[in-house]
Amino acid sequence: MNEPFILAVACEDEEHELKARFERWGSTHGFMVLIDEQTITFEPDEEGSYRAIGAVAGNRGLVQAVAEKLTGLSH
Repeated sequence: MNEPFILAVACEDEEHELKARFERWGSTHGFMVLIDEQTITFEPDEEGSYRAIGAVAGNRGLVQAVAEKLTGLSH
């Protein structure tokens, strides 16, 4: 179930195809997404939306677009 996949995300009038994978950790889960050579972990918050965990360098707009895309996929 941790097979990598491509996550297509639109940000700033540009389409991005990002490498991602789903991971389960005990009773929760998250997504690992490669953005600008940095692996960013996204996990669900209390409201069911996804958020990036830890320090994020680079394109914050793209990170937000990924979080919104993951949230949309889960609803």
